[in-house]
Amino acid sequence: MREQYRTMELTVADLAPEPIEQFSRWFKETAATPAIHEPNAMVVSTATPDGRPSSRTVLLKHYDEGGFVFFTNYGSRKGRELTDNPYVSLLFPWHPMARQVIVTGRAVRTGRDETVAYFRTRPHGSQLGAWASHQSTVIGSRAELLARYEELAARYPQDEQVPVPPEWGGFRVVPETVEFWQGHENRLHDRLRYVREDAAGGTTWQVERLSP
Repeated sequence: MREQYRTMELTVADLAPEPIEQFSRWFKETAATPAIHEPNAMVVSTATPDGRPSSRTVLLKHYDEGGFVFFTNYGSRKGRELTDNPYVSLLFPWHPMARQVIVTGRAVRTGRDETVAYFRTRPHGSQLGAWASHQSTVIGSRAELLARYEELAARYPQDEQVPVPPEWGGFRVVPETVEFWQGHENRLHDRLRYVREDAAGGTTWQVERLSP
């Protein structure tokens, strides 16, 4: 199976001076496209210290000049792997628009205040779910998970504040490279990549074009 992408050319002149601004441009366009159900869904790829990779889809919750933020259980597989090996890749697969964004960088934990502030915005059921699920651990049955959830729901009814689990928090991915991929027919895709350069005078970004 193969599809011919017919889109507009992406040139260096089209890009914003730095990648977060460019990401914001594409993200807003993606969010306005009905064909894309969850524009903030991204594939997070991590690896153990000896290089064994794993990937999963999570939701981007915030982005700014500091990086891309998502939340998880620090005891989950991705949480453990990022603790031992902070190098990470993010992939935003916006296929209906023939676009992808690929971020590589290092993950650092968010501060507890930021974690608590975000946790308070989650629906009540999702807050309970963060307690009920010992993420990535083997479980005997779904009934066991549901029983744990019902116990928590009885302990913390809708009008009571749910405490933030101590092992739950955020990661901020500080980008080192950000690639913007635009598909074209005959596999002649545009791939423009920002590369971070840190110096005494501050951070600058160089843009390079990659062969498809």
